[in-house]
Amino acid sequence: MDWILMVKALVLGVVEGLTEFLPVSSTGHLIVAGSLLNFTDAQSKTFDVVIQFGAILAICWEYRAKIGSVVTGLPTRPDARRFTLNVIIAIIPAIVLGLMFEKAIKSVLFSPVPVSVALIVGGIVILWAESRQRDRQTPVRVHSVDDLTPADALKVGLAQCFALIPGTSRSGATIIGGMLFGLEQRVATEFSFFLAIPIIFGATIYEMAKYWKTLTVNDIGLFAIGLIAAFVSAFVCVRWLLRYVASHDFSAFAWYRIGFGLLILIVGYSGGLSWAD
Repeated sequence: MDWILMVKALVLGVVEGLTEFLPVSSTGHLIVAGSLLNFTDAQSKTFDVVIQFGAILAICWEYRAKIGSVVTGLPTRPDARRFTLNVIIAIIPAIVLGLMFEKAIKSVLFSPVPVSVALIVGGIVILWAESRQRDRQTPVRVHSVDDLTPADALKVGLAQCFALIPGTSRSGATIIGGMLFGLEQRVATEFSFFLAIPIIFGATIYEMAKYWKTLTVNDIGLFAIGLIAAFVSAFVCVRWLLRYVASHDFSAFAWYRIGFGLLILIVGYSGGLSWAD
């Protein structure tokens, strides 16, 4: 067993878990962490998919009661059917655009300038959205995920499409988009979590179908460590974030994004980062 490789898997799993559901771009952080750890080969692509799956399992566990209630209530309860319909409506735009422009996105936007610009612009948008809420320019009208209308879900789904740009952050796009459309901060955060389940599950299946040939029996231990690390760290992060949004805004994440974007731009063009395909 290669202990150095195992430590790398542990670190990357923690990075994924801590950044997947925060509005800071897990993609950007995995690029930097993978480069610093010299873990950027073909195996790393499959590994990133596996640890992302670990992170989404944390959401499924945290909201297991809600998910179970919705699934069992589909045949009889209108609120369960409405919630499911809203999730479906919200994920369709990103799925369609993602399948249409996947190759173009990876070939054109997966480089230091687009990623760092997306991080910086996203930070500025967060600051702008927070200022609107403080000044009550965006009235809060949705106080529960069960109160969302199909129109609300579609708007959040369209906002999620911006996350197809590397560095934007899926969580950031859906949370801030939801807030701009009148969702309470906690509601926008929770709906972002629920949208992550089908989106990341689907992306995991899609990517694994492409990269399964790179898997070997020897990879099982490595991937298991990364998946468990992502699960545990994501679970802790989600619990913390739900407490955080109860009494704080997202301004701190905005300034972090701006600083991190500038760091990627500087280090990336100094030759300090290896950008995988």
